[in-house]
Amino acid sequence: MIVEGDYVEKTDPIRELRRLGQSVWLDHIDRTMIQSGQLSRYRDLGVTGVTANPTIFAKALASSDAYADDIARRLDSGQDAEAVVWDLLLEDVQAAADVLRPVYDRERGGDGFVSIEVSPEIAGDTDSTIAAARALRRRAARPNVMVKIPATPAGLPAIQAMIAEGANINVTLIFAIERYAKVVEAFLAGLDKLRAAGGELNRVHSVASFFVSRVDTKVDEQLTRKMERADAPRKRELEGLLGKAAIANSKLAYAMFTQLHAGLRWDELTSAGASVQRPLWASTSTKNPRYRDTMYVEELIGPATIDTMPVATFDAFRDHGRVDLTLQRDVDGARRVLDQLAINGIDLAAITQELEDEGVAAFAKSFRESVESLSKVRTPR
Repeated sequence: MIVEGDYVEKTDPIRELRRLGQSVWLDHIDRTMIQSGQLSRYRDLGVTGVTANPTIFAKALASSDAYADDIARRLDSGQDAEAVVWDLLLEDVQAAADVLRPVYDRERGGDGFVSIEVSPEIAGDTDSTIAAARALRRRAARPNVMVKIPATPAGLPAIQAMIAEGANINVTLIFAIERYAKVVEAFLAGLDKLRAAGGELNRVHSVASFFVSRVDTKVDEQLTRKMERADAPRKRELEGLLGKAAIANSKLAYAMFTQLHAGLRWDELTSAGASVQRPLWASTSTKNPRYRDTMYVEELIGPATIDTMPVATFDAFRDHGRVDLTLQRDVDGARRVLDQLAINGIDLAAITQELEDEGVAAFAKSFRESVESLSKVRTPR
């Protein structure tokens, strides 16, 4: 609070994040938001990017009347349902990119992005992922569009290939620190190749989307089951670990970010114009009602990062969020949390692999449901 005499002005938490080096993106996009001017209003409140995924788009198709006429016209003309889904999604992404273009221009290409994801149905096929990423980049035809590629084993070489072609890439579905290290290597190797080919590194921007709250959901389930069988002292120990895994995991990922964007190799790339691959905190809504609704935002604030928030989380944080540089605080404590989880039989590697598999499967299911349910989109009243 800023106090001047009897006048009290509440600081804006969103603007404060920006001051500390963290961008705020929205984890939501739909046609109504764009056409109503709501996205422009969020931009004016400090939002500097938007991400989309198949689940978000499936919900938009199911809940909004804004698509109905367009869908009916395209289907009546004989267009394939899957092609209709891609056309609609690309049109939304292009329109959102145009809304955020002033941010992109103001930041000289460093922010103001909209992300569109390759089909999750090809997450296990490198060549198909590369082809799809190229097609989306070409069809989007906006400098401030990022193509999302999942950080699966098959996705890693696709990420490297697209960075080497000068594309803006959002690497998604990262859960494990070990996988994150491979993501950064793919990014660096792509930049090395682009530099060797005489490409313009200053035009390439990438983010690494590290998923947060889902880790706690899985870990807390296992801890709760163990607590049911534990004696009183061990139960207290296990209870103290609830809601701690995701933030600890993310803090150690950020520590790795600072280590991997350093040294002779990185110095040579920055001299050629490269920008860091910013960590992006995804899945930052609080799933457990016992936890503070802004917890996953407040505990992961640091420079050169992005927090992509659902609308409800954005509104909550803007209303009562607490802003401080927390991301690099007590990193040793984060390591101790993960060590204690391992000592108590929590296999984080297995959990993060399960989350990756589930994430790919869920996105693929949502995409297929979007295609199959086009005829069920409500007719405007």
